[in-house]
Amino acid sequence: MEVRRLRLLREFADRGSIGAVAEALHMTPSAVSQQMKVLADEAGVPLFEPDGRGLRLTEAGHALVLRADEVIAAVERAQEEMASYRSGKARVRLAMFPSGSTLLPSVLDRAALAGIEVDAFHLDVGYADAAPALADFDIVVTHRDERTPAVNHSRVRVTELMREPVDVIVPLDSPLGASDRVTVSELAEHDWISVEGGFPVDDVLQSISAVTGVAPRVTQRMLDFTTIEALVAGGHGIALMPRFAVRHPAVKRLELKGVRAARVYEALSRPRSRTVVERVVEQIAAAAAEHS
Repeated sequence: MEVRRLRLLREFADRGSIGAVAEALHMTPSAVSQQMKVLADEAGVPLFEPDGRGLRLTEAGHALVLRADEVIAAVERAQEEMASYRSGKARVRLAMFPSGSTLLPSVLDRAALAGIEVDAFHLDVGYADAAPALADFDIVVTHRDERTPAVNHSRVRVTELMREPVDVIVPLDSPLGASDRVTVSELAEHDWISVEGGFPVDDVLQSISAVTGVAPRVTQRMLDFTTIEALVAGGHGIALMPRFAVRHPAVKRLELKGVRAARVYEALSRPRSRTVVERVVEQIAAAAAEHS
């Protein structure tokens, strides 16, 4: 079995269709299909089966994907070692959710000292869409509500980094600001500025709704915390914010009582990744420990 065909199989497992693989690798769908047929012939067992108008992996196909991960990881480790001899540098593609990028300067400093070049990107997706992004990145730093189970998949390694409490922010002149803490019952009748559904902060808002029995009046939804803070400071509502993201001088942060409220940072990577990828995961964990 050729490594390039195993790579195609892994791309199919990551992306879910021949068309998506072809687009990602700048190939034609017919060329991808032909290579997959050759790989199935080499394996001697069906690797795909019909699924509506498309295809899905058979049990044997899933098993071969796991072995493909091991083979490709071994090849990449060898390539990495040879590249380090040629240039003294190794590269890692890192995706991070925007508000978690406060860790990035420390990560880049640590990587530079180790002779590792990190290409960093923002990736603002819900937790369910974080692991599939490993098709394009070596490491994905994501976050989830602490009550949400961590991803559990044989092709994903999860490294828990830190826990960040989620607090309520209110305008400085809000009556709620008379205390440093607030109960969920005090929040039932307020207008809210929230993030889009599927993100950890919104999960906490739904928990508040469950406790109070009152559906929150969400007047605006957006993903930029800086904008959310500005709206709260301007008196347009209150909001939930991760503790380390609060910076606006015209808002006050209140500890939330009566509901579990935190998000958990995680670094997702492939099992048996290149040595340099594993080192960067360790550096991210060290940066998180320093930050928390």
